[in-house]
Amino acid sequence: MARILVIEDEDRQALLLQRGLGAEGHTVGVAPDGVRGLARAQRERWDLLVVDRMLPGLSGVDLCRAYRATGGSAPLLFLTARDTTADVVEGLDAGANDYLVKPFAFDELCARVRTLLRRSPGPTGARLATGPLVLDPAEHRAWCDGVELELTAKELELLHLLMKRSGSIVTRDALAGRLWDLETEPASNALEVHVSSLRRKLGDHGTLVRTVRGIGYTLREAPR
Repeated sequence: MARILVIEDEDRQALLLQRGLGAEGHTVGVAPDGVRGLARAQRERWDLLVVDRMLPGLSGVDLCRAYRATGGSAPLLFLTARDTTADVVEGLDAGANDYLVKPFAFDELCARVRTLLRRSPGPTGARLATGPLVLDPAEHRAWCDGVELELTAKELELLHLLMKRSGSIVTRDALAGRLWDLETEPASNALEVHVSSLRRKLGDHGTLVRTVRGIGYTLREAPR
């Protein structure tokens, strides 16, 4: 079944959703606020996000925008007591896939979940393989020597860009242009920090990612 992240600040509601969706056979994670919810959504692989619109720390709408801006593609279902047309449009424009108004019947929630999971795209992109590395773009997952890597969204995108052009040099500007949008000004050493973190997570195979001084980076198939 699916991996579902519930981002809900009301403890009782979060527990009911966790138990109910778990009883349907899903693996359910819970985050109690928008900041921690976004971090888990970006850090881990989920098939569906169920998000309360009114969250402390970061609203559901802002969470949705940030998740989509960093490449998050899992379907997202808003739960909210706000049901005006303007509220619904704002949520959908932020990147939500569906909207369920509180209070709701659990059977209806399950029906919405099933529909969103059916609509969710399956593995449409071919897996990439370079030496011991395998990356599945559709599932947003990567492995090294058969062991799944715990990568952030930016680390995964960085690895994806390098693997697509394995053996070729990818310039710093090209990488930065994909990892940060035009409205975000990264720190001067942000790219180096992400490359360093990726190398560390690759362990003994971190040397596959080679720096081309003054130009960018390249991924080679085997260390020399």
